[in-house]
Amino acid sequence: MFTKALAILFVLAAAIPALAQVSSAPATPSTRAAISPRQFHPMRFHRVRPDGTVESENWSGYAVTGSSFTVAKGSWIVPSVNCGKTPNTYSAFWVGIDGYSSNTVEQTGTASDCNGSSPQYYAWYEFYPAGSVLIGSVPVSPGNTISASVTYSGGKFTTTITNETTGKSYSKSAAVSGAKRSSAEWIAEAPCCTRSGGILPLADFGTSYFGQDYTNISDTNDATDSTTSGPIGDFSAVEKIIMVSSKGADEAVPSSLSSDGTSFDVVWESE
Repeated sequence: MFTKALAILFVLAAAIPALAQVSSAPATPSTRAAISPRQFHPMRFHRVRPDGTVESENWSGYAVTGSSFTVAKGSWIVPSVNCGKTPNTYSAFWVGIDGYSSNTVEQTGTASDCNGSSPQYYAWYEFYPAGSVLIGSVPVSPGNTISASVTYSGGKFTTTITNETTGKSYSKSAAVSGAKRSSAEWIAEAPCCTRSGGILPLADFGTSYFGQDYTNISDTNDATDSTTSGPIGDFSAVEKIIMVSSKGADEAVPSSLSSDGTSFDVVWESE
């Protein structure tokens, strides 16, 4: 456990300069029409619990680790946020490659934010450390079913997100320098950044639902690396991640994987 913790801390330390470059307060989607007002970062490691569960200050969900990942596919239900309870808070739900113990992330997902006491929902993609980008052509609403994937071929990553409820879809490809392709993830996230580069407060999203058992979309949540192709539960190195505050209080807690290894939920606990 201690070795795992040191390894994650060492890699994430390399990402600190990139995180420190963020200095402005978050804007709203209406004031930055092309660029997402949030950033979705590599995992900020907190500690490993005695049972092997990983604590993170911005991620909750599952990661699988390996080598040469070429596919990560996910699906989820867009959760509704309680902005009367948690105004000016933020949350994101996504599938991606990298970021668990490396300093790039290739990802696409949806956001459920509270702009004051008004909820906002939108789709986005990001090839971190490049900035995240709003996907205006794929509107999302609470309760929509989303499928998404990140694939790697020919030196480029392709993110694809589809609102299965409306049929709208969007893809984007890019090369990402330094990408390790060492992990795949299915995550609920507290995005970045405060003026000091810190994690934003987490919106009360209630419970978010990921995977085939909730979305009825087959072959999700699954991934392919150099040795394994299948659902989360088929991988030998599966990491359960609980989001905690800087003081270690639970903020978002994932369930155990379903018996078929495809699905889980994440329950909001606190900002």
